[in-house]
Amino acid sequence: MGLSGDELIAPHRIYLDHAATTPLAPEVVEAMLPFLVEHWGNPSSPHGRGRNARSAVDGARDRLATVLGCMPRELTFTSGGTEADNLAVRGVLQRWGAERGRHLVVSAIEHEAVLTTVAQLGERGEAGVTVVPCEADGCVDPERIAAAVRDDTVLVSLMLANNEVGAVQDVHVAAGLARARNPRVLVHSDAVQALGKVPIDLAALDVDLLSVSAHKCYGPKGSGALYARWGTHLTAQLDGGGQERGRRSGTENVAAIAGFACAAELVERERPEQAVRQAALRDGLETAVLEGAPHTRVAARSAVRLPNLSALLVDGASADSLVAALDVAGVEVSSGSACSSGAAQPSHVMVAMGEDPRATALIRLSLGRDTSADEMREAAERIITAVGVALAPRSAPAATFPRR
Repeated sequence: MGLSGDELIAPHRIYLDHAATTPLAPEVVEAMLPFLVEHWGNPSSPHGRGRNARSAVDGARDRLATVLGCMPRELTFTSGGTEADNLAVRGVLQRWGAERGRHLVVSAIEHEAVLTTVAQLGERGEAGVTVVPCEADGCVDPERIAAAVRDDTVLVSLMLANNEVGAVQDVHVAAGLARARNPRVLVHSDAVQALGKVPIDLAALDVDLLSVSAHKCYGPKGSGALYARWGTHLTAQLDGGGQERGRRSGTENVAAIAGFACAAELVERERPEQAVRQAALRDGLETAVLEGAPHTRVAARSAVRLPNLSALLVDGASADSLVAALDVAGVEVSSGSACSSGAAQPSHVMVAMGEDPRATALIRLSLGRDTSADEMREAAERIITAVGVALAPRSAPAATFPRR
């Protein structure tokens, strides 16, 4: 028996995975187009077309520096947050390890770009590594960071906001306490998820290095940047033509860099209003789901969180099954970091928070600048239905997802 026309109509799709990636803002597309079509020169070339491209890169660096509150010469453009994190960790260790020590301190909730990198360095005997646990609310105690710092610690890395549960970390306090124990230690923060959602003031944060990425804030994929405080020398990880003041060889992606600067300005301009709006929508969704779906909790709910992110915990459910069911229902979410979704591994953030991924599912819902109140009400209904299906006895008849 075939499906009816009504049954073939897919539900209105609701995108709640902005923490994985965001769509290009129209303003960003407009900013990029000239460098894809007309001004396509190599910024290292000495002729007019090359000088136009160089001017665009320099101008974008100036604009991004204004958003972050630093000097343009302190920014190195990269291919994204992962490369920026790697350049920070490896670049510091290779440049300063022999002089200051080879011990690294990182939190247990860092992005894999940091955790995998330090794990490899430790396994190869290139560095000693201390991983600092977090509390049940997803926050890392700055005192525990400081306690892990030794005389031979060369780098501390603590992310500004966690990418799976949204908990905002007290980086400024951790940096101060770490330096009180070892004045020569350098402090890095992965701010990839934080840009455009919480204030980033490098003077206030008082970090030596900070990573950001364009595609989390309506810019293009393949563009990021590393801030390194002036005087914080790094060993380059890519050798070649010596671009980016010798820190990152390779012809600059002019269009992506121009788009990144535009996106950063856009989200910073909209941040105060969007933070309030998205937090209210998120809180309303959480309230509805907690009331309507059994065995659901909100991870890191007691912590200061990113305004656009909610990590729902569903006891007794499978994260993969829930994500798949919601996809069928037209709600696009993830079960944690999209960067590692291809690997069948439990969320290391859940484990660090004391949760058992084998008994509890985590689904990450993340809003964007275009997410509407109607979409959030509809998403809550579909999530409640999906959780009910996930927790229903296997013998029970399948539920029908609401359609629009």
